[in-house]
Amino acid sequence: MRCALGRGGVRADKQEGDGATPKGRWRMRALLFRPDRITRTPLTGLPLRALRPEDGWCDDAADPLYNRPVKLPFRARAEHLWREDEIYDLIVVLGYNDDPPVPGKGSAIFLHIARPDYRPTEGCIAVSQQDLLAIAATADTGSAVVVG
Repeated sequence: MRCALGRGGVRADKQEGDGATPKGRWRMRALLFRPDRITRTPLTGLPLRALRPEDGWCDDAADPLYNRPVKLPFRARAEHLWREDEIYDLIVVLGYNDDPPVPGKGSAIFLHIARPDYRPTEGCIAVSQQDLLAIAATADTGSAVVVG
């Protein structure tokens, strides 16, 4: 299926802010969705949670909650998961740099919805909403994304 990858290419030595998609095999951890836009609960074998406007993801390497979900407003730099555009209407959280997170190795690496023109991401993997729903429907906690 068609996808968009990071503007910094694919890198085995991913670093925070480089715009690269990390090379490797990344387990699917959970599926998050915007209940105001995805009105039918997605089918999935992944842990499932509806997003809330206060949901964020810490991308500040100096913070103890680096590469973890946080509640906004947050004391450090954090990405907003409740966005005006539609790219985070569905998010598969990937198991990149999370067990445990290493400061500066990259954060918020997700499988999410691509922009209509499939322009590069900030390091995530992006596919169409239809493809992401199909992926989620067959995914469970043993499923993974492979970036080569």
